[in-house]
Amino acid sequence: MKKQLVTLAVATVAAMPAFAQQQSVEVLHWWTSGGEAAALNVLKGNLEKQGVKWNDMPVAGGGGEAAMTAVRARVTASNPPTAVQMLGFDITDWGKQGAVTDLNALAAREGWDKTVPLALQKFSKYNGKWISAPVNIHSTNWIWANKEVLAKAGVKSEPKNFDEFIAAAEKVQQAGFIAIAHGGQPWQEATVFDSVVLSTGGIEYYKKAFIELDPKALKSETTEKVFHRMGQIRKLVDKDFSGRDWNVASGMVISGKAGFQIMGDWAKGEFVNAKQVPGKDFLCYRFPGTQGTVAFNSDQFVMFKLNDAEKSAAQLKLAAAIMEPGFQSAFNVVKGSAPARTDVSDAAFDDCGKKAIKDVAAANKANTLVGSIAHGHAVPASIKNAFYDVITRHFNGQIDDKKAVAELVAAAKN
Repeated sequence: MKKQLVTLAVATVAAMPAFAQQQSVEVLHWWTSGGEAAALNVLKGNLEKQGVKWNDMPVAGGGGEAAMTAVRARVTASNPPTAVQMLGFDITDWGKQGAVTDLNALAAREGWDKTVPLALQKFSKYNGKWISAPVNIHSTNWIWANKEVLAKAGVKSEPKNFDEFIAAAEKVQQAGFIAIAHGGQPWQEATVFDSVVLSTGGIEYYKKAFIELDPKALKSETTEKVFHRMGQIRKLVDKDFSGRDWNVASGMVISGKAGFQIMGDWAKGEFVNAKQVPGKDFLCYRFPGTQGTVAFNSDQFVMFKLNDAEKSAAQLKLAAAIMEPGFQSAFNVVKGSAPARTDVSDAAFDDCGKKAIKDVAAANKANTLVGSIAHGHAVPASIKNAFYDVITRHFNGQIDDKKAVAELVAAAKN
């Protein structure tokens, strides 16, 4: 009966003329940079065409921590937003609390089960029920590079492994540029860590150590080598990196001050927003040694329970608009990510986007699409945050490689 009512509500709303709807959605998110804001405008525009007013609630902070604090306050006050941008285990945590809307009727009607990769569905559903609409598939194991800077430094080809990457970065540094643009924030150091773990230990080590939290794998020499390599990267960032926002670091590559950035593919949105062209102005490739694997995070909009029929109808329109293939294409072309559906054409995407879609499809088939450690898709928030603390203290020289391994093992027991 409940599913029939939801379906009826959607059909009734769709049949209403725009002037009679008076609908609105309030969306809490942390997309405040230039490229992110441009991507979000695509969704706003699509909803406005359907007569749904968009009430924006941006909460700045690239990793979303501030946004999660804000949403907890709103829900505690019995005044939840219509939808909230979330990542990974944060989504399932809200599912456990019973504060979210059941989207199963809409998902069944629109075939979400058949088109959304299973690795994403792990977070989009709770107890078999759809509770969120995934908008993209971001991946973290990317390198972004300024083509002209690399040419001036004598870097003539794409590094194929970690040692070649370090050698290339050292050339950039020796040529008078910043080798690696980096923002000294815990989530950014952990984002680099994602790539170094995959490059150093491979997919099976990544799964055993950082998803299954196997103590033997975590205590291994491979983990010590990961931290050693993080130390090598630390020597190639500039002295002013502490506290820098990620998009500012992207800007350093765009402007020609730096050669490389190790960052998720949301960075591409900054390049696109700056009118840069892949292959001509900048280069994009998987972190050396990680080709064939994709460490992902997926921005999803969690729909909260609303005690208002009109608002609930607008909420369903928002969920449907997010999952519409045309929007998934238009949004992700701007955002830099791959669509959250496997049936979206890559025709509108640039070379980096086509590669992202191809890589995700291959990883989905090969079972090498794995949740990002840094972005809440490998382990729950309590362990993720404990990992952040170890990774960032090591990166800042407060603990050595062996101590970092020991502390990481302890953090995994939280």
